[in-house]
Amino acid sequence: MDIRIGIVQSMRELDIELADDTDRDELVARVEAALGGDGVLWLVDRKGRQVGIPASRIAFVEVGAASGRTVGFGAA
Repeated sequence: MDIRIGIVQSMRELDIELADDTDRDELVARVEAALGGDGVLWLVDRKGRQVGIPASRIAFVEVGAASGRTVGFGAA
């Protein structure tokens, strides 16, 4: 599953690839809870790295299905 997060006063967005088995409803609930408070939204990407985003700096969140992107010689 992919998630894109826009950051206030930043030209770029964060694109994070989450594990394929990530529950979409649980993820949305975690984002809403973080935005309701003034804490940090912690996510774990597909490689197991933790990413923390201050909730007060989040401009938008886009949750989508995993993309089948291929790069390099495998791209068609």
